[in-house]
Amino acid sequence: MTSSKIMLDPSIERQLAADLFNATWDLIDKLSRTPNEDEHMVHMAHASRYHWEAVGTPVNFARGEWQLSRVYVLVKRFEPALYHATASLHWCQQNDLGAFDLGFAHEAMARAYALNSQDVLRNTHIAWARVAADTVEDASDRNWLIKNIQSIAT
Repeated sequence: MTSSKIMLDPSIERQLAADLFNATWDLIDKLSRTPNEDEHMVHMAHASRYHWEAVGTPVNFARGEWQLSRVYVLVKRFEPALYHATASLHWCQQNDLGAFDLGFAHEAMARAYALNSQDVLRNTHIAWARVAADTVEDASDRNWLIKNIQSIAT
């Protein structure tokens, strides 16, 4: 069996990717999710990343992988959390995406390792995330990254 891609108008696909990313974010922010909402959160994050693959750039890919990692941490699934954090870091490093995205990739790695109580690796990636945060030029972006780094259980 061969696989085929469903062809959508690029503007529709871009809108789907963004809308799914934002809807996933809404569930990430929700303090108390049902198991059904957790499942939808995972599916929407994957769907967003899928659509970005068709119309996005490396920054969209890195952020989509970051979001997938965050979602898997929230549903307490270490292996896919680490897998997607590693993919985010790869996209950042291979494409020189800058301190903001690199910092968040390290934040995702730290968060995944925290989930699995791997303290040395968690702390290593927290340190790298902080180094990146120190070089983020936009104050709002820098503060958002720092807030996320500080929210990782230590």
